Amino acid sequence: MSRRDQIRLTDDEIRDYLSGKKTVILTSNGPDGFPHTMPMWFSVDDEGAICMTTFAKSQKVKNLQRDPRCTLLAESGVEYQELKGVVMYGNAEIIEEQDRIVDTLMTASAGGVPDDPEQEKALRANMARTASKRVLIRLRPDRVVSWDHAKLGGVY
Repeated sequence: MSRRDQIRLTDDEIRDYLSGKKTVILTSNGPDGFPHTMPMWFSVDDEGAICMTTFAKSQKVKNLQRDPRCTLLAESGVEYQELKGVVMYGNAEIIEEQDRIVDTLMTASAGGVPDDPEQEKALRANMARTASKRVLIRLRPDRVVSWDHAKLGGVY
């Protein structure tokens, strides 16, 4: 009997789980047919999409421009009863809008927007320098698979 329904995370559990993570694994389709897998800092936008920035000339961007299909993985745990994760499938959108890139840089890599307006202004200026060479990769998942083996209560 499948226990898939027992270990699946709810939408709220997925949101909470992702809010505690800094890195996802992005897999795009490489030019040679092999998967191209890279760790990425990320944030989740107001619509629930996963947002990451990277250099515009990177291999992953070239891959996604050619074929936008990709997979994201966030996972944790060492022992079987600790294993927890989310896999998201969908088509990536490449965005070149600098303000959105800066916003994502601030939330994904700098840890958020500072409360102090002067600090925020300085951080935005700093992020804008690197944003000019970057793009935003945005994925609104078409399909999500999740698991939390702790939900099995120690019975495997």
